Amino acid sequence: MDQTLLLISTLVFVGFMLIPLSRKLGAPILLLVLICGMLAGEDGPGQIQFDDFEVAYSLGSLALAIILFAGGLETSISKLKGVLTTSALLATLGVIITTAIVGIPASYILNIPLEHGLLLGAVVGSTDAGATFLLIQQNKIRLPEKVKNTLIFESGINDPMAIFLTIAFTTMINQGTTLSFSSVQSFLPMFLLQMGLGAFFGILGGIAISRLLDEIKLSIGLYPPLALAGALIIYSGTAYLGGSGFLAVFLFGLVMKHQLKHPLERILNFSEGLQWLSQIALFLMLGLLVTPSALTITLIPALLLALILMFIARPVAVLFCIFPARFSVPETTYISWVGLRGAVPIFLAIFPVITPGPIQVEFFNIVFVIVVASLVLQGWTVASSARWLGLSKQKTENK
Repeated sequence: MDQTLLLISTLVFVGFMLIPLSRKLGAPILLLVLICGMLAGEDGPGQIQFDDFEVAYSLGSLALAIILFAGGLETSISKLKGVLTTSALLATLGVIITTAIVGIPASYILNIPLEHGLLLGAVVGSTDAGATFLLIQQNKIRLPEKVKNTLIFESGINDPMAIFLTIAFTTMINQGTTLSFSSVQSFLPMFLLQMGLGAFFGILGGIAISRLLDEIKLSIGLYPPLALAGALIIYSGTAYLGGSGFLAVFLFGLVMKHQLKHPLERILNFSEGLQWLSQIALFLMLGLLVTPSALTITLIPALLLALILMFIARPVAVLFCIFPARFSVPETTYISWVGLRGAVPIFLAIFPVITPGPIQVEFFNIVFVIVVASLVLQGWTVASSARWLGLSKQKTENK
């Protein structure tokens, strides 16, 4: 136990120490942490053997719940005016469009059935909340509020659609069902149940626990862990009842931000630290999980699919979903480019691998390469592309 704790704490400590380096290099911190995890893994000098996909899926679920809770707390409802409809369209219809545009070519490029290709498209269909939140915080630039809020809110609420599509296509593949109108129709009740329960318990739980925290008298330091415990109750309880726990915990944080009266600042500071800790720990674990030498087998087709995702699927989805919102050409271009993929696609790629079906580890490796390509090309240019498009001015150091 002492050795395990020493190893984990050292890796996490190194992950935090990479933050100043990432700022100096202009590189996404999550990419550096992912590389650190890979170096510590079985193909790197660390030689740590970790290949338990089920444990990774369970720990990843917890980390993402904490990240989304913190994301909800950092989102201002007043700033969502004018972007709510656009973000909701990107988070639902946009994910579906991305799934189709990536999935159909994937079936030809990888020579796999259409359902397998669409599963791959669904897994990489959502932008990553953690990557978006952290990279926007990390960059010393001012984005227009409309653009910034659209990106953040979209990334906070699009995971449930990607998760639903991933579960649906995985179930379809494992049952040997082909894609048809009737098969799609059969999954609609599950979708409505997940979204409905997620929204219901997230909003109701946020109101109830906010009132409870306002009423009870505790030491000021006890409110943050109590709020976190409430968030995890809402997440796990909603998921247990068949709803979208990720949607619920994001809405829980969003409601708490606007319902809570007095200990909010402490909770915000506490959740920000936990968000960073969860994101770094998650990427370290995913770096440990992958075997770099195995990535070469599917490297070229994975990179080709990454290019399709970044340069075709994301721009088409954005153009289709935000056209009525009257974004300028530079704003539309920026939203199209900053469709960051991060931990969520890698996390979702674990699900079909651990189910008793035909999907193998190669599927996970392809998604891993796509995410790394996104972090390198899109994540590394979050700040510079905003300046190139004339959307932001560099912040001064004292701001």
